[in-house]
Amino acid sequence: MEKLTFADFDLPVKILDVLADLELFEPTPIQEKSLKPILSGRDVMGIAQTGTGKTLAYLLPVLKTWKYSKTGNPTVLVLVPTRELVVQVTEILEKLTENITARVIGIYGGKNINTQKLLFNDGCDILVGTPGRVMDLSIDNAISLKEVQKLVIDEFDEMLNLGFRPQLTHIFEMMKPKRQNILFSATMTEAVDEMLDVYFANPIEISLAKSGTPLEKIEQTAYKVENFNTKINLLEHLLKNETDMSKVLIFNNNKRHADLLFTKIDELFPGQFDVIHSNKSQNYRLKAMKSFENEEVRGLITTDVMARGLDISNVTHVINFETPDIPEQYIHRIGRTGRADKEGKAVTFVTKKEEPLILDIELLMDKELKFNEFPEEVKINPKKIADEEDQIVMKNPAQVKLNEGGGAFHEKKAKNTKENWGGPSKRKAPKKFGANRAQQKAISKSKRKK
Repeated sequence: MEKLTFADFDLPVKILDVLADLELFEPTPIQEKSLKPILSGRDVMGIAQTGTGKTLAYLLPVLKTWKYSKTGNPTVLVLVPTRELVVQVTEILEKLTENITARVIGIYGGKNINTQKLLFNDGCDILVGTPGRVMDLSIDNAISLKEVQKLVIDEFDEMLNLGFRPQLTHIFEMMKPKRQNILFSATMTEAVDEMLDVYFANPIEISLAKSGTPLEKIEQTAYKVENFNTKINLLEHLLKNETDMSKVLIFNNNKRHADLLFTKIDELFPGQFDVIHSNKSQNYRLKAMKSFENEEVRGLITTDVMARGLDISNVTHVINFETPDIPEQYIHRIGRTGRADKEGKAVTFVTKKEEPLILDIELLMDKELKFNEFPEEVKINPKKIADEEDQIVMKNPAQVKLNEGGGAFHEKKAKNTKENWGGPSKRKAPKKFGANRAQQKAISKSKRKK
């Protein structure tokens, strides 16, 4: 059977020219499945694994039907969960629309809102943003959402996981009910299902693969490792001996551990790695991502802030330095490699405490990880970091029986017991406060008798 090309979907010639310049000619499976349903004008709910080309799956049909806004208010709104995704989607849109007159603006929190208001002075056709900042600018009347004809929500499940539901519902209320809703999610959760029932009109469901299905082109392996410091020794060994580890994304479960690992790795491989997490400034994060994309650094140490949606080309390895607490996050992490039909490798370091998490991941994927032998030449470091130390659990004081009949505690308690020396009427009030009311009445009565 002859393969479809983007030309088969009657896309504008100016957009086809840009796709050709980017050497994109054939749609991916999710793009092929999505284009016609989205072009039909009905609400669409797409479930697809990360790294399958979801961004173009919704942008191309939206641009095919887009029309210039005479009022200067956006007719297309694209909502994404993170600042990095705003930047990425905006850049893709700017490339796709370089030969047409569409005005594209990307907005997100963390930047001066008054500066962002100035971006709309010349109008906006397609708005890309995070829910919080879009809502803020709408409330301030810097933008109007009344003319939005197409609403796109990417990474819908992650939006709800991050607590954006109140902002989303507020944004829905700011728009006219008559619009097309295009939603994409990596997983179908109860929260997603509930929102679909309440706010969207029987969307066409497009599913490329069931939730939790691992990407077939990613080789997945794991090592059983003693602790955090031994993981550092193992990582050093792999980076020195695996010559194909040229573009590596290393995931930690929190910011503190990411910073700690970066400090150690930067000593071992000076200038070859950078670190990204939510405490880093936006400019720092974008600069670090650009350096990684351009292969100016060998790798990035990060948290799950980098696990969703971001399209970084040619990542050779994803290393789960720590096993994610949520099984679905494993799928999102490893999806940073093996993109665009290329091979990828994912390696996970597993302590005894993390083994139950691996079982959950294997159940989700319906696939077992292959465990490699721990290299004999790697030194086991018995020293634990603070988070690995055994926690001392204090008993509830209410459950502890105290010895009856004395003891220092009882002596102190008895010593501190207040005695009743009589009420206010039996004590003289300090002069500066004057006598109390009872004393005043008694004195007045005495004077009258005299």
